[in-house]
Amino acid sequence: MTSPYDIDEIFPEDAAGPVRLPRRQAGPSPQGLTVTLLADYTLRSRAWLPSAAIVALLAEAGVSQAGARTAISRLSRRGVLESHRQGRRSSYRLTAAAAGFLAVGGSAIVSPAAGRPWDEQWTLIAFSLPQEEGALRRGLRSQLRWMGYAPLYDGLWISPHDLSEKTKARLAELTLGTLTVFRARHVELDAAIRRSPLDAWDTAGIARQYEAFIRRWTATLPGASAGRIAGAEAVRARTEVMDSYRRLPILDPALPARLLPPGWLREPARELFIAVYDGLAQAAEDHVRAVASRYADGPIAGVGAHTVADLTTGFS
Repeated sequence: MTSPYDIDEIFPEDAAGPVRLPRRQAGPSPQGLTVTLLADYTLRSRAWLPSAAIVALLAEAGVSQAGARTAISRLSRRGVLESHRQGRRSSYRLTAAAAGFLAVGGSAIVSPAAGRPWDEQWTLIAFSLPQEEGALRRGLRSQLRWMGYAPLYDGLWISPHDLSEKTKARLAELTLGTLTVFRARHVELDAAIRRSPLDAWDTAGIARQYEAFIRRWTATLPGASAGRIAGAEAVRARTEVMDSYRRLPILDPALPARLLPPGWLREPARELFIAVYDGLAQAAEDHVRAVASRYADGPIAGVGAHTVADLTTGFS
């Protein structure tokens, strides 16, 4: 069984393209924290932040100065950040490509799952690629996971949702060997030889991830709602809750409700995330502004915390 967070598939190290976001890890990485931090407070404006301010904010999250500077440098090489220098002071911001990717991804992550009626048809994508095309295979598998597909067999990926025009366009952009897409209804066979389409997903594992998220953040909610969490603690908690929650929609393919076990925790986890993330927004923004201004000549324009509603609508 593939791990729910198959890091190399979600963010392949050798992926092609102008932007290579940091690979997911079992816990928060310096690069991942840097991306989350800049996205949480500058995604709308792509404001420049002094490198010293980024390092200071990361230090409050437990990242060493050397680790923070290494993360910034690597993100620049990946095309996620761009820099400019004024005198002895260097500043960084998200590139336009990275900001666009993060805005689209952020909207997908925080939007509620659509409750469309299900026609009991499955979309299947079958492909064949030579074993020596390892990078191409990982890139395709990464894209399929992002689009909500899972491997029923090695070269046969499946989703209960119809093939959208967006998915068709994305598949057309990929350089592939042989690819076949079709819609079909599952036929029940003898239990000894059958494999259910649901076996492509570890629903028990996904449920455990939801349970762990709710256990972790339920205790934080009262303090966030009452304004008792401020300063560096607010930024740290808000970054962590986003970093934790954004993994869940990647795991959860938004299966039709009738296929899920009773008491599925998708919506309770989403509601808890919104309450904590939005509840900490103002206190966290105030702290980020204060730290950024400390390393600049004065207040920095464009630093602001967005809400889940902002992300959902694409800041429109």
